[in-house]
Amino acid sequence: MEPSASDTQPSSTLMDIELQHQHHSREPPPKIHRLSESVVNRIAAGEVIQRPAAAVKELIENSLDAASTSINLLVKDGGLKLIQVSDDGHGIRYEDLPILCERHTTSKLSAFEDLTRIKSMGFRGEALASMTYVGHVTVTTITEGQLHGYRVSYRDGAMEHEPRACAAVKGTQIMVENLFYNMTARKKTLQNSADDYSKIVDLVSRFAIHHINVSFSCRKHGATRADVQTVATSSRLDAIRSVYGASVARNLMKFEALDDSSTSVFEMHGFMSNANYAAKKVTMVLFINDRLVEWSALKRAIEIVYATTLPKASKPFVYISIVLPPENIDVNVHPTKREVSVLNQEAIIEQIQSVVESRLRSSDEARTFQDQTARQSSSSQINTSTEANLSPTLTGSRSQKVPEHKMVRTDSLDPAGRLHAYIQTKLDGHFETIDSLNAVRTSVRQRRNPNSSLEDLTTVHELVDEINKNCDPGMLDIVRHCTYIGMADDVLAVLQYNTHLYLANVVNLSKELMYQQVLSRFQQLNAISISDPLPLKDLIILALKEDDLDSECNDNDDLKEKIAEMNTELLKQKALMLEEYFSINIDKHGNIARLPAILDQYTPDMDRIPEFVLCLGNDVDWDDEKNCMQGVSVALANFYAMHPPMLPNPSSEEGLLFYKKRKVIDNRIEENACDSTGGDVVNNKVEHELLAEATTEWAQREWTIQHVLFPSMRLFFKPPVSMATNGTFVKVASLERLYKIFERC
Repeated sequence: MEPSASDTQPSSTLMDIELQHQHHSREPPPKIHRLSESVVNRIAAGEVIQRPAAAVKELIENSLDAASTSINLLVKDGGLKLIQVSDDGHGIRYEDLPILCERHTTSKLSAFEDLTRIKSMGFRGEALASMTYVGHVTVTTITEGQLHGYRVSYRDGAMEHEPRACAAVKGTQIMVENLFYNMTARKKTLQNSADDYSKIVDLVSRFAIHHINVSFSCRKHGATRADVQTVATSSRLDAIRSVYGASVARNLMKFEALDDSSTSVFEMHGFMSNANYAAKKVTMVLFINDRLVEWSALKRAIEIVYATTLPKASKPFVYISIVLPPENIDVNVHPTKREVSVLNQEAIIEQIQSVVESRLRSSDEARTFQDQTARQSSSSQINTSTEANLSPTLTGSRSQKVPEHKMVRTDSLDPAGRLHAYIQTKLDGHFETIDSLNAVRTSVRQRRNPNSSLEDLTTVHELVDEINKNCDPGMLDIVRHCTYIGMADDVLAVLQYNTHLYLANVVNLSKELMYQQVLSRFQQLNAISISDPLPLKDLIILALKEDDLDSECNDNDDLKEKIAEMNTELLKQKALMLEEYFSINIDKHGNIARLPAILDQYTPDMDRIPEFVLCLGNDVDWDDEKNCMQGVSVALANFYAMHPPMLPNPSSEEGLLFYKKRKVIDNRIEENACDSTGGDVVNNKVEHELLAEATTEWAQREWTIQHVLFPSMRLFFKPPVSMATNGTFVKVASLERLYKIFERC
């Protein structure tokens, strides 16, 4: 009997497999070869920049390392199309731009041992380099003292062109476009832009409630308002309220822990939700040595405490800031620095868990229940008030159509005062924004005015009442909600209010603000110490010589001497009153040693102090109490007003002409006095220093106007009626009229 085909098929199959196995076994092992540098860099970049939120985290940490006080983000398509981060930090030096985006280039450390005491957020020098291998990076930066900034694009860790000079605002702006354009698989897994954008908003929110001395803004490209908008404040609770809402902030309680034992040295403070709080998910914001990190063991321990103590409130909100000795923490354990390794972590977790449990039990005993009152509101509003949503509300895509000629394109709440594109304030969340701003204003007033009530001086009350009665409500609204655009010339600033453009006299505004602040903070002014006290007599003589062109006359010099001696004695007699009321300290030798700090972060131009001292002696009516208080306040206001610097503005044609003329005159003098070669060297050095000094003074003044004067005006200034007619405020354009003109054309 012959075998069938079905009987022979299995045996032939086994033979084929055996032959294939013998064939493969004879192949040599695969050769090990070195990967190209571009492949290595792209693999490393995919590990460091895992998704758009990781890139945002790295850029924010760089801005914080640059000592920024304002960080603004613009995001498109969840960060895949565009991530733009702007800050007002110290900027990047021109000579550092060629190696800025090379791998392992950093200013944070130079030796491996530096990691044991590192305080900066970044240290590896991989983040920017990684972004250039998976996206297109453009950097615009300017450092202090420069007349212009530089812009340069990077790709694959190198510059695409030489840095180009450009206009720039203080700090650095980094744009990352087309993220993961060359990683198809990664890009396909990140197509949900809404999910990625919510992660970015959550990330910015966490930074905003920890770094309360920095203002944050995060906005979706094309949206009409920012989804995260905070201003610098002194209260952590106010920061949480502005980001996560009043419903979260009202149910938080503070907790602290401290241990200086040999086993676990740490300090901890934070806020945790109480028994009245309920949410659908756990929110834990953890910073260790100012680093945003995740610590799953600590998170689980806290969840267990809440679940056992308050079963119905087992989804807590917790913010924790832990400070450890640098040698007790290893920051170099995760590619994205999301995790750190902590020494004696079990002991630290146990102590924090104990503190949380103790606070929770005391909270449960004092649990309160709020009555609900009927309101005229929609069902959606009622549902929103009963549910605690920890993620900041995202801006909706639908809004009421506004005509172009009535659209407001600036954000008056932006503390940096920069021009934003197509910003429109909507009614959603309007009252929460007002509450947040009022909370910030209250905290600032409490910090700057510890005792807001004036001392029992009727005359000061009368002067303050005159300021309040003379306030123009229309102009007050302009001051509160205007946006600073820039300086038009040495005196006039450009402001936008709604759809109108104004020119404002900075000298007049600052003078009136200083006058009002001196009276409203009467007897509560802090002091600025002068390192070398200045003799009053010498200052008065100097001021008299500046006023008198015929200063070479001996008789006139004798008269100036007598006037200076009389005024010096007068001010020495009034020294006690000046120090008690206005923080002006004059010692027994007739030297002025301290001046008042009328505005934080602002010091007056000391070149004008001779005029101020002469004004105190000659122009103040010391016999009448009200006139005396008003006269000293006016003298201080004139002194502290933001006048243009004495040196001409080097950015103007007249200023450059002044320095050129001065150089020609100095050259002639040097040629007549000494050898021509030596004279040129000395003259060039002097002119360079003078020009640099003038440039620094003018740049500092403009920064002070933008970041000190106008924010202070929004909080404290009450514009008098006279400013509407004396040229302090002048409306120069309105959008409605411009559209009419363009329509005629």
